[in-house]
Amino acid sequence: MSDPIVEKLTTARVGLLLKAPFFGNMATRMKLEDASDWCPTAATDGRGFYYNREFVDKLSVKKLEFLFAHEICHAIFDHMDRRGSRDPQLSNIAMDYAVNQILIDERIGEKITEVDICHDPKYRGMAWEEIYEQLFAEAEANAKTLEELMEELGDVLDEHIEAEGGGDDGEDGQGKKPSISKKELQEIKDEIKEAMIQSAQAAGAGKVPGQIQRMIRDMTEPKMDWREVLRMNIQSIIRNDYSFVRPNRKSWHSGAILPGMKNDETIDVAIAVDMSGSISDADATTFLSEVKGIMDQYEDYKISIWCFDTEIYNFQEFTQDDGDSLLSYEPMGGGGTDFMVNWTFMKEQDIQPKKFIMFTDGYPWDSWGDEDYCDTLFIVKGNERAEAPFGQTVIYERDVEAKAA
Repeated sequence: MSDPIVEKLTTARVGLLLKAPFFGNMATRMKLEDASDWCPTAATDGRGFYYNREFVDKLSVKKLEFLFAHEICHAIFDHMDRRGSRDPQLSNIAMDYAVNQILIDERIGEKITEVDICHDPKYRGMAWEEIYEQLFAEAEANAKTLEELMEELGDVLDEHIEAEGGGDDGEDGQGKKPSISKKELQEIKDEIKEAMIQSAQAAGAGKVPGQIQRMIRDMTEPKMDWREVLRMNIQSIIRNDYSFVRPNRKSWHSGAILPGMKNDETIDVAIAVDMSGSISDADATTFLSEVKGIMDQYEDYKISIWCFDTEIYNFQEFTQDDGDSLLSYEPMGGGGTDFMVNWTFMKEQDIQPKKFIMFTDGYPWDSWGDEDYCDTLFIVKGNERAEAPFGQTVIYERDVEAKAA
């Protein structure tokens, strides 16, 4: 016998195909999974559409179209893998504010009222990370705890599934959220990217929301490798040549004397690592290893390095004499995000680098910084739409081997 709930969900998917073909094509690739034993509303892991039968039964077909598109947005905006060290519940609320506004603006289905969903037009056009920072700042400004703040906000529409975070008992103790390994998550993310491109092509011009269209354009347009941009920025600091007047000390053990780099002046760079969001310790290590590899070409350099969130942590300086210890540098931090603390710190400490390099997730709470203070390079991870209003911006992507590790 046919299942009326499945028929209702199928009707909603067909409706999306006719009225919002991008979302409709994305929805048809999701496997319908009855999760009534652990899920009070709906959820997705990027492959499955998990639903609660009683909740689906309450909704009209138009509201189910909204629900499908809501889950699809969580998948395409990579909400399963971008929380970092942020508060889980407040992150979920911020994600819902961002997603629901997009769907309402695009007139996808009908807004769900059976749940007091998170929606406020003041967040229109904002990424969820920006919304999170604003909510966090509002809580601090009004001397509220996060728990007090979240009681005043709307309800999350669905259960949020994250990598390595599944396996929680359902409300009745019988069911569990699906568990996703990091390897599985990367496979799902690759599948979603391919599905986004195919769905956009099937939908046709003008049928894909602007934010999503920009994401697809970033996926398909060639990008300059961040390592090459980093290397060019450091090398551009000085004019250099090779000379036997200053032999390369690293070649002495080989029995051959090789020319060293003859520099007109010392390479002087300052590096700030944003530890407030999606920058992991592994990413920071990969980044610093690349910096060290570049610096090994030079005989005279100074690196000032620190971490930040809303404060500065673990400030250290390295020169050619102790550069090897750069790989032992320990990242610290994990709160909010205030880019301006870096410029305040440099001015207070009289640090005036020839090049300032910030490794960040690209979500400042307010200003990107002081554009007149020094030459700046922003290396951004996890926010492919980021573009600093000054300096140079390049997107950080780890290579296949690093991702697999």
